[in-house]
Amino acid sequence: MKVTTSAYATDTLPHTTVDVVVIGGGAAGLNGALMLARSRRSVVVIDSGMPRNAPAEAMHGFIVLDGIPPAELLAQGREQVRHYGGRVVLGEVASAEPVSPSRDGDLRFAVTLTDGRTLTARRVLVATGLRDVLPDVPGLAEHWGHSVVHCPYCHGWEVRDEPIGVLATGPASVHHALLFRQLTEDLVYFSRGTELDEDTRARFAARNIRIVDTPEDVVKSENGGIAGVRLADGTFTARRFLAVATRMQARAEGLDGLHLPMEDLPDSMGRRFASGLAGATEVPGVWVAGNATDLTAQVGASAAAGALAGAHINAHLATADTDAALAAAQGDTTITV
Repeated sequence: MKVTTSAYATDTLPHTTVDVVVIGGGAAGLNGALMLARSRRSVVVIDSGMPRNAPAEAMHGFIVLDGIPPAELLAQGREQVRHYGGRVVLGEVASAEPVSPSRDGDLRFAVTLTDGRTLTARRVLVATGLRDVLPDVPGLAEHWGHSVVHCPYCHGWEVRDEPIGVLATGPASVHHALLFRQLTEDLVYFSRGTELDEDTRARFAARNIRIVDTPEDVVKSENGGIAGVRLADGTFTARRFLAVATRMQARAEGLDGLHLPMEDLPDSMGRRFASGLAGATEVPGVWVAGNATDLTAQVGASAAAGALAGAHINAHLATADTDAALAAAQGDTTITV
């Protein structure tokens, strides 16, 4: 799903090389930029304006900020980054790649936006988030983020005690159903042709989870929400909400030139950027944070990961700055690559 937020005032791109370019203006990217800007690093956030949680009315599960609209959280984050001298630019990345290092051997990366604007940076933080891939059930996508939900921790309280249907997408959907059963007494599991062994069927029966096979389409209610699901045999199952474990795909558009390794997660959960400690990647000078590498991270965890990555990037830059200063003090003009 691809939902764009309303446009906001955007900063201009600097003409000089910046310390860090952050690709992605969500919680991870903004918190990473905040840490860097507070360390007096020149930092530019490139924000596509398409956050994963744009359809949601409120963000939940983050202490103090529980219930805040996602757009409000991001707007405050942008202003806080700007308060410390960082820049936030509304735009989409067309390409990002390493280029020739500086004369003292420090890394350099070139980023080009889809409108042709360019930027050069010493380090890169990828915080592009992910894209939810929904199953191909007619009528499902239009209710995404409202009557169709995915996370029992993000949306569960809001759908409690309602008739809920879980649409199976793979093995993980069994556990998904058990989590939503905690929230309602009325749960239907639409197996969609997936196999359920006898043990799972017994566990579902013990929790009064009804098993139904394949939905044909989602039926809209008079108030614009969901009335229920029509099955392939023409019968109708009334439901107020549907829960679906989406396939989560890290957003990688424009990043091919960085050659970042990616990996598939078990049970068809999705595909992410591989990363190590604090979001470091196998590509020197490039870090990843948030949903781009941790597909199940909520907003708080993504923000924390961005802060940790930002701190590590600053530490690496501090070492590079000191190495360059020492070389200059000793009269070493050797170019190191």
